[in-house]
Amino acid sequence: MDVSRDASHAEAAPSTGTTIVACTYKGGAVLGADGRVSIGNYIMNRASNKIAPLSEYIFLCRSGSAPDTQIISDNVRHYLNHMIAESGEEPSVEMAANLVRLINYNNKDHLVGAMLVVGWDKHGGGQVFGAPIGGTLVKEKWAIDGSGSTYIWGYCDSEFKEGMTREEAENWVKEALALAMTRDASSGGTIRIITLDGTGAHHTYVRGDQVPQFVDDMPFPTHAPGVLSAAASVGEGGMVIG
Repeated sequence: MDVSRDASHAEAAPSTGTTIVACTYKGGAVLGADGRVSIGNYIMNRASNKIAPLSEYIFLCRSGSAPDTQIISDNVRHYLNHMIAESGEEPSVEMAANLVRLINYNNKDHLVGAMLVVGWDKHGGGQVFGAPIGGTLVKEKWAIDGSGSTYIWGYCDSEFKEGMTREEAENWVKEALALAMTRDASSGGTIRIITLDGTGAHHTYVRGDQVPQFVDDMPFPTHAPGVLSAAASVGEGGMVIG
């Protein structure tokens, strides 16, 4: 997720540096995101939370400009809280998705936000809505967005199966994110996954050293940058080389 803003923001090319992934399964839905936040080429956060709660059973995966997507999630959550207070009922996923679409479309010349609205309700079960830049809204079985998504379309299309179990869906989301993080310089750090079903929201946090590795991947560093073990820092004759 890119957080840069300047005077030419409206005319600038969209920057959606991140990877967000979601899918439905038999009984619910799973969503996930990486943790890297950057300003240009500078990585300012490796464990950011790019998943914003809209209600107890509905969440927004955010990619694009952090301030833009944050203001959308804040406004939608505000509207839904008012609706819950008045009706005493949880909102539907489709209602939340349409509020995101409405704000996104009415401000399409000013906002750069590529988002996924994911949730569970008693009417439709687990649901995924894609809300890309420009204000479109599409209900899908699975959806991805952000700069890392360009690397994993083939994997997602090939490996997704309707009627997956919860475990299969969670593994599908985690592996898709890990593959994107391997190739996309704007995606990385940690992984956050949320599983939604009739029992509520279940959160999973994957540390950087727990992210699945693939062939030819660089291993996760075992020491902080610039820190060498005692054995490695001393060469022949006791010369310090670290």
